[in-house]
Amino acid sequence: MSQDRLQQSQSPGGPHHFLSRLVGGWEGVARTWFEPDKVEDESPITGTFRSVLDGRFVVHEYTSSMGGKPLSGIATLGHHLDLRQFTMSWVDTFHVGSDIMPLLGEAGVSDKFSVSGTYFAGDDAPRWGWRVDIDQPSPDALVITHFNIQPGEAPQKAIEIQYRRRA
Repeated sequence: MSQDRLQQSQSPGGPHHFLSRLVGGWEGVARTWFEPDKVEDESPITGTFRSVLDGRFVVHEYTSSMGGKPLSGIATLGHHLDLRQFTMSWVDTFHVGSDIMPLLGEAGVSDKFSVSGTYFAGDDAPRWGWRVDIDQPSPDALVITHFNIQPGEAPQKAIEIQYRRRA
C-alpha cells in the first residue's frame, strides 16, 4: 500500500473518508429481532468511533443492553485498498461469544459499507452467516443494520442501531 493511495482514499468520496466521517460520539436506540416482524428488545445505546493507525481504521466501541442485561462490543472497520473491499472484525459480550468474527465486503466495491462473515451455531451445525450494513444518511445520523443468515435462507434483520451524533 502506498501512502499516496491511502491519502487519495482519505480524500472526499474515498472509502477511508467515509470511515473518517463516522468518528465521534453517538447515542441512539438498538432494536433486536429473533423472529421477522417481532422486535424482541429495544434499548438505548451509546457508542464512539475513533480513528487509529493514521486513519487506516476506525474502532467502534459501544454499550447497550439486551433484556435488561448490559452488553458491550468493539468493531474495527477498514478498507483494503488492493482488494477494494471494506473489512471489519467484531467482538461483543452477547452475539459472538468468545469468537472474533471477521467480515469482508464484496471485492471491488468501495462505495458501500456492507460486510459479511460467519459464526459458529453449535455442534455439528453449519456456520450461519452474518451481514453488517452501515449507512450515514446525514452527518449527524448513522444506521447500522445487522442481518442473520440461516444456511439456505434469505437474510433476516437481527439488529438495527439508529444513532444520532452526540453534541
